[in-house]
Amino acid sequence: MLIETETTPNPATLKFLPGRPVMTGGTRDFATPEEAEASPLAEALFNLGDVEGVFFGSDFVSVTAAPGSEWRDLKPDVLSVLLDHFSGDMPLFRAGSAAGIQIDDEIATDDPEDADIVSQIKELIDTRVRPAVANDGGDIVYRGFQRGTVYLKMQGACSGCPSSTATLKQGIEQLLKYYVPEVTNVQAV
Repeated sequence: MLIETETTPNPATLKFLPGRPVMTGGTRDFATPEEAEASPLAEALFNLGDVEGVFFGSDFVSVTAAPGSEWRDLKPDVLSVLLDHFSGDMPLFRAGSAAGIQIDDEIATDDPEDADIVSQIKELIDTRVRPAVANDGGDIVYRGFQRGTVYLKMQGACSGCPSSTATLKQGIEQLLKYYVPEVTNVQAV
């Protein structure tokens, strides 16, 4: 089995492509070792000690190195964990119940009068923004729309990326303003 790697705009994050699906639907972001307990793979990556974040995309795993870590030292260990996991056809998540799971969907309830605007925003994010961001090893998730401001959550390689503010303001905000005139601002949450 060959696992390809790609750099991302975030120098602390590498994107690993195992050549098979990782998530069959949605994405999953692990920002702490405690969150990673839900996944044997994420937990094994955090157990390496120099990992600060793990993100599962449709066909990739992004891993963020802790400050002070060098990818030349960490990369072989990450590849070994990924190779063991995927060649062993191990489960991505532990079996369990929904108890204790908290869904963080939106920062606020959208005004029903804004339903058409919100629909346009979500469609643009899903069709134009998310595919481009996934190519960089991350994801951007809609979190709400209030008084002209769109709230988005950045995940994976996008979270903490030095160029994420520029991407948010000069890329995503300009796109949304162009197609949805009611949008005046975009903010990360």
